[in-house]
Amino acid sequence: MEKKIAIIGAGISGLLACKHILEKGFSPIVFEARSGIGGVWSQTIESTKLQIPKKMYQFSDFAWPPSVTETFPDDEQVMEYIKAYAVHFNILPRGGTGWPFSPTGRWNVTVQDARDPTAPVEVCQLDFVILCIGKYSDLPNIPDFPLNSGPEVFNGKVLHSMDYAAMANDCAAELVTNKRVTIIGFQKSAVDIATEVADRNGKWHFLSRETFDGLRHVSRLFRLCRKFLIISQGVDHPCTLIFRTVHWIVPDYFIALTFKSLNRFTEFMVHKPDEGFFIWLLVILLSPLVTTHSASCDSYMQPVIQLTPYNVWFQLWIFSKLVEAYLKRKQPLKKYNMVPEHGFLKQISSCMLTVLPANFYDKVEEGSLVLKQSQSFNFCKNGLVIDSEETPIATDIVIFATGYKSDEKLKNIFKSSYFQKCITESVAPFYRECIHPQIPQLAILGYADSPAFLYTTEMKSKWLAHFLAGKFKLPTIGEMEADVKKWEKCMKYYANESYKRSCISVLLQIYCNDQICKDMGFNPRRKRWLLAELFAPYCPDDYKYLCWQM
Repeated sequence: MEKKIAIIGAGISGLLACKHILEKGFSPIVFEARSGIGGVWSQTIESTKLQIPKKMYQFSDFAWPPSVTETFPDDEQVMEYIKAYAVHFNILPRGGTGWPFSPTGRWNVTVQDARDPTAPVEVCQLDFVILCIGKYSDLPNIPDFPLNSGPEVFNGKVLHSMDYAAMANDCAAELVTNKRVTIIGFQKSAVDIATEVADRNGKWHFLSRETFDGLRHVSRLFRLCRKFLIISQGVDHPCTLIFRTVHWIVPDYFIALTFKSLNRFTEFMVHKPDEGFFIWLLVILLSPLVTTHSASCDSYMQPVIQLTPYNVWFQLWIFSKLVEAYLKRKQPLKKYNMVPEHGFLKQISSCMLTVLPANFYDKVEEGSLVLKQSQSFNFCKNGLVIDSEETPIATDIVIFATGYKSDEKLKNIFKSSYFQKCITESVAPFYRECIHPQIPQLAILGYADSPAFLYTTEMKSKWLAHFLAGKFKLPTIGEMEADVKKWEKCMKYYANESYKRSCISVLLQIYCNDQICKDMGFNPRRKRWLLAELFAPYCPDDYKYLCWQM
């Protein structure tokens, strides 16, 4: 009997899983709670664009259209690209409710038509389930407040960045225009929304842009008038950004340069699970001693760590310091007290990298964006009270850009308390970043963090389709648990207290792809000559013909 496979979610991960499983001869059922495909890309704020070069965010067998010339396409271009991929590979008609059957040892998936609350609940029995529900949606993380200090005492409007992103662009603009808006957070959504709001309320509304174009021959008058109108409007309705921790935020061109430097040679400087003596020795030779304490990540490292507990990799530490010096010189960090206390290397090891909006500090300079660092805050009737100031911050709207409860969201999808505990009571990563050793007949795609999310998820989708087709077998439960423990130990060596189990491959992307290729029985060396293999960056194009070999 043909295996019954369900894919929960039709975002990037779900579409990739569906495409590669279809190629293996299966007919998966795709369940999606929203009215269309695309996942988080179907609901974004107006100013959203890719944070990485499009060359690193493309399907290996479906290139970006020539009409997209930008290095960092915007959200509409990304969404059109995703839709074109789904149409090209005939993925769209795959939704449905499935065919129920009753043999034992299968998953029961309870579904209901989200468009019709009165629709009957159906139970589908399936051989294998692929969860592609994403990390950054559905269950917002909103802080708890003491009694009478939370949103209930505030006269204004409180929402999460998820709700703001779900609005149509004109509705979002109408909501914040001429309003005092406060954003909570300092990751991508927070800085993007803050810049967008400051831009809307910092624009001049007294004279049209065309009128000012006509004044350009009087250049000094134009500049003076423009500056006066922007400042007056921005100060009337400033956007305030409140955050606990300052993070490094980098310009987009820096991201493009960084991806060009990610090659096998740079990965030689990073310790790996199960590395042999030669690779361990190579890392040591490429990694002189500096003063950063960490625990070891492999048994081979024990003698060195016992001799000196200050071993960490030196070249990338130097790179980190050079980046920090560059950002301090190019951005007014000291002027606005925005120099992070942690190093750049620690931040990228924890999958926290935010692209600086083009005019972020321009908005701070003109007064339409106000930066406030505070470890805690409370609501009052007319705004917010932060711990560093006695005077409340008057505000009309508060937007929490404080992330999502991804582990809780993943846990809640299971009815079994045992499977819920498997998710919440362990911090070990998943095997190959998609298989939990204790949860049978289930894979989780799109949970792992990566700077190049589409690229890494596509590799795992190919691996999973190959496994489902019976081309290779998984190790035993004990072997998989031992493997993920080694990964956990290795990544804690670099990230320390910032370790997250969803972020283990960011420093070893090529090595992870090598493991996937070896599992499938393919040559992991994808370049044609030695120097390119060592020093050229790896991108999706290098694995274009991998599925053809299947």
